[in-house]
Amino acid sequence: MVAAVIVLGLVPVARAFPPSPKASAASDVGGLWETGTFSILGYDPDTGEVGGAVQSRVFSVGNGVLWAEANVGVVATQAIVDVGYGPKALELLRRNLAPAAIVRQVWDDDPDPLPENWTKQGRQFAVMNAKGEYAAFTGPKATEWAGHKSGKF
Repeated sequence: MVAAVIVLGLVPVARAFPPSPKASAASDVGGLWETGTFSILGYDPDTGEVGGAVQSRVFSVGNGVLWAEANVGVVATQAIVDVGYGPKALELLRRNLAPAAIVRQVWDDDPDPLPENWTKQGRQFAVMNAKGEYAAFTGPKATEWAGHKSGKF
């Protein structure tokens, strides 16, 4: 079995490296809260199932990160999140758009209403359809410890 997997990660400096006497992790990341969030989307070709999971230090984050619909697909939104990305992406999945096209369209349609404090440039976003096709994006202003990895394993 070869399964498709996408992992999004946002790791704070305090968790990535041993403690040091220098400034706190919050000041190291420009005043952002010390957080760490990981999301995973997966596809099982033997069963045709897709799913996702999220782990975070942020309490009750699950209701704003994962969006899924049977026979349609699954979406993850995190970092400087816009929870509207989830429903928009699911609607585009229902229309059979490719995940890469969905990521591009949702990103392009984001008006970035608060660019000084809550910029879309810091968003992370991943889409997987019911066939296991996927795409992911990590914005250029997400913390330097943010990123994504995708592939078939």
